[in-house]
Amino acid sequence: MNVPTVGVFALQGDFREHHRMLRRLGVDTTTVRTPEQLADVDGLVIPGGESTTIGKLAHRFGLVDPLKERISEGLPVFGTCAGLIFLATDVNGSDQHVLGALDVVVERNAFGRQNESFEAVLDVKGLDEPYDAVFIRAPWIDKVGSGVDVLAEIDDHVVMVGQGNILATAFHPELTADQRVHILFVDMIT
Repeated sequence: MNVPTVGVFALQGDFREHHRMLRRLGVDTTTVRTPEQLADVDGLVIPGGESTTIGKLAHRFGLVDPLKERISEGLPVFGTCAGLIFLATDVNGSDQHVLGALDVVVERNAFGRQNESFEAVLDVKGLDEPYDAVFIRAPWIDKVGSGVDVLAEIDDHVVMVGQGNILATAFHPELTADQRVHILFVDMIT
């Protein structure tokens, strides 16, 4: 079996942590900052960070149209926190740049500001045991489209979804030792 190459969108955010997690799983990783680098990957992680900045930089570096094209062609994509926001079709009360690839409406900073970050135990569809999730200035998903599968909720707020070739979380699985959410993503590629 060929080892997939997963690109980690590295314009801004915690991309290094995703590289480390994926490499622990035996996956080859590469940094994606250009359309040419995007063309050579079997999957893509869009990390947490600052969603407005990620969107602006993606436009500046000519990545928006290539991203939309690769996702529509079936490229497996995993967005965490800001990555979830960037993948969404809409963000409540904001006109920030989004890809519109994931049929959800997102509420930014829904759980509060940085000092209100927290950890929570989640029941995640597809995982046998509860998952300890890290939420940092996290969004939640306010509305989901009919083709979106809700995978986890906290206090009646959706925090993890799947839609075809897209997996997205409001939390940061790269900041834990638990590899299971990344395994779910890698399984989408292989």
